[in-house]
Amino acid sequence: MSTRDLLIEIGTEELPPKALKRLSEAFSAGVLAGLKNAKLSHGESCSYASPRRLAILVNGLDDTQADKIVERRGPALTAAFDEEGVPSKAAEGFARSCGVAVDDLGRQEIDKGAWLMFRREQPGQPTTQLIPDIVRTALDTLPIPKRMRWGDLDVQFVRPVQWVVLLFGDEVIETEILSVKSGRETRGHRFHHPENLYLAEPTAYAPLLETRGHVVAELDVRREAVRAQVQEAGKKLGGNAVIDEALLDEVTAMVEWPRAIAGEFEKRYLDVPAEALISTMKANQKYFHVVDDAGKLLPVFITVANIDSSNPDTVRAGNERVIRPRLADAEFFWTQDRKHTLESHRERLKTIVFQNQLGSLFDKSARVSQLAARVASNIGGNAEWAARAGDLAKCDLLTEMVYEFPELQGIMGRYYATLDGEPDEVALAMDEQYMPRFAGDELPATPTGQALAIADKLDTVVGIFGIGQPPTGSKDPFALRRSALGLLRIIIERQLPLDLADTLQKAADLLHDKLDKKQQPAVVASQVFDFMMDRLRAYYQERGVTPEVFEAVLAQRPTQPFDFDRRVRAVNHFLSLPEAESLAAANKRISNILRQADEKGIQPLDAVAGEKLLEPAEQALFKQLEALSDTVNPLFEKRDYEQALTRLAGLREAVDGFFDHVMVMVDDTTLRDNRLALLARLRSLFLQVADLSRLQG
Repeated sequence: MSTRDLLIEIGTEELPPKALKRLSEAFSAGVLAGLKNAKLSHGESCSYASPRRLAILVNGLDDTQADKIVERRGPALTAAFDEEGVPSKAAEGFARSCGVAVDDLGRQEIDKGAWLMFRREQPGQPTTQLIPDIVRTALDTLPIPKRMRWGDLDVQFVRPVQWVVLLFGDEVIETEILSVKSGRETRGHRFHHPENLYLAEPTAYAPLLETRGHVVAELDVRREAVRAQVQEAGKKLGGNAVIDEALLDEVTAMVEWPRAIAGEFEKRYLDVPAEALISTMKANQKYFHVVDDAGKLLPVFITVANIDSSNPDTVRAGNERVIRPRLADAEFFWTQDRKHTLESHRERLKTIVFQNQLGSLFDKSARVSQLAARVASNIGGNAEWAARAGDLAKCDLLTEMVYEFPELQGIMGRYYATLDGEPDEVALAMDEQYMPRFAGDELPATPTGQALAIADKLDTVVGIFGIGQPPTGSKDPFALRRSALGLLRIIIERQLPLDLADTLQKAADLLHDKLDKKQQPAVVASQVFDFMMDRLRAYYQERGVTPEVFEAVLAQRPTQPFDFDRRVRAVNHFLSLPEAESLAAANKRISNILRQADEKGIQPLDAVAGEKLLEPAEQALFKQLEALSDTVNPLFEKRDYEQALTRLAGLREAVDGFFDHVMVMVDDTTLRDNRLALLARLRSLFLQVADLSRLQG
C-alpha cells in the first residue's frame, strides 16, 4: 500500500499562552486517535505549536484504508426455516436488512449451533475522504472551557481561525474547517514575514517557517532556545538567570521568534523583600530575574521579545519604563505595611469568614494556636512559640502587600514578624505553615513551623468533615486530600513522634461547638483517621510499596505515621529475605488455625507450659522462641522493626519443623491448648510489626 506524509495546520489569532501546550497535545492526540480508529497506519508524527498555530505532521500515512470483510450473524437455522425448508419471516427480514435474497446468505456452523450469516467485502475509503472529519472531531474535543464566535459565523473556537492547511503529499485535501477553506499556504511571523508561504510538501513545513517565516514552530525546540538565550543573558549580566519552568512554558507560548533582552532597575528597590520584586516581575511582566553566586537578587531582569528588533535599546528602555511603576508599588506597600505590627491586624480577622459554619479566620487562628501548642509539646518543640505562631499565622492576609500579591502569604508574614521582634522560629513559621505547597515541595524545618503546619491542616480537614462536607469523587473544593498528604509527609519525613489519632481527637474537641449536631467529636476524629489512612495508602503506592505490605501494617492500626513508616520499611526489607515466603505462609496458617479454634470456642492458654510439650519439634520451637524473645523485645521497644524481623526470620527452620511433625488440633485438650498457646505466642511476636499473614493471597 502506498503512503504519503500528512500536514494539518490550524492558523489562528494569538492563542492563550497558558493553554497552548495542553491544546497542542490534545489536538495531536485527537488526530492520531482518529487515524487509529480509521485503521490507517503511519510512521512517526511531530506536533507544532506557536501563538498563531496548532499543527501536526504525520509521516508515511496510508493512502487508503485496507479492504475488510463485514460479517453479520442472523437467526439460528432452526428459526430461519420451517420443516419443509421454507424461509421464515425472521430469515426474510434479515436478508432484506442485508440487501440480498435469503438464498444469497451463507451458513455458520459451530459446536454451539448453526446460523444464517451474511458476508461481504467492504473496500477501504481513501484517506483524503477521512481526514476532514478526523480533524473536525479532534478540534471539537479540545479542552476549551469557553469557546468564542467571531464575525457573523456560527462556528466556535478558542480564537478566530485565519487559515487551514491540509496537505497530503503534494495534494491539498479540499474541505472547509471552522468556515475556512483548506489550502497549502501557511503564514510566517506577524511582523517579520506576514506574507503567505507556499508549501510544496508536508516535510518542508518546519524548515520553511524557520528559514523564511521567522517562526520556530516546534514548541520544545523553541522552549530550549528561550532557556539558552535567557541563561546566556544572565551570564553577560554577571549573574545566574533563574528559570521558573512554568514561566518558561508561558513565555515560550507567547513568542514565535524569541530574542532575550536584558534590562535594569534602580538598586534602591532591592530594599524591598526580593520575593515581592520577583513576584511582580514574573506575574505581571513575564520577566526572568537574576541572582548572584550567593543567591542574592540583582537589579536586572531578562525579557523575551517576539521580534528581532533593529533597535534593541529601544525595546530595553521600554521594558525598563514599564517595570518601574510595578516596583514602586511594591516599595509603597512595603513602606505602608511596616507602619503597623503584624499583631495589630489580628482583630480584623473577625471580619473575614473562613467557612460559614466554622467561623471567621480569627476563630480558626484561635483553634490552631491551641492545637499547635499541643503538637509542639508532643514533638519536643516550644509550645509557647507554637501558640504565638498560631495567633499571628493569618494576620499577613490583611497587609497591603499580600492583598496585591496573594502568592506572598506567609512569606510576608515572616518578614513582618521579624521586623516586630518575634522569635526567629515564630517568624519562620509564618512561611512554613503553608508547606508543602505542592507535590515534592520542601517541608517545614523548625518544630514551631511543623507544629503550625500540622495544626492548620488538621483544623481544616477535621472541620470540613465535621460539617459533613468530605471530598466526594473528584470533587475536593477545600483541597483536603492535598492537606492530608502534606501533613502526613511532615510527620513521616521529619520523623516526628506524633500520635495522629490523639491529635485528631484534640482537633475535633476544639471544634465541638462548630460540628453538625449529629456529629460527635470522636466519630469525626475516627472518620478523618480513616481518610488519612487512604491518603497514606496513596503515599506509599507512589513509592512502589505493594498494597499487601501496606495492608499488613494497617491491620495493626499504628496511630503514629512515623511508626507506621518504620513498619512498612521493615516489612519491605523482610520480603527480601529468603525466609520471608515460608514465614508469611506460616503466619497465614497460624492465623487460620487460631481463627477456627476461636469459632469453636477454643481458647489457647495464657502461657505456654514448656514441660507439657512432647514432640521434639515443638520443644525446639519453644526453646528458640524463649531465646529470641529476650533479643527482639528490646528491639521492639526501640522500634527497630527491621532488625527485629530479621532476627525472627531465624525461626523459619523451627516453624517448618513444627508444621511438618506436630498436629495441633489433637483430641487431648491439654496438649491441644498448649500447642495453640505456642502458636499464639509466635504470632504475637510478628504482630508487633505487622500481620504477615496478609502477605499471602
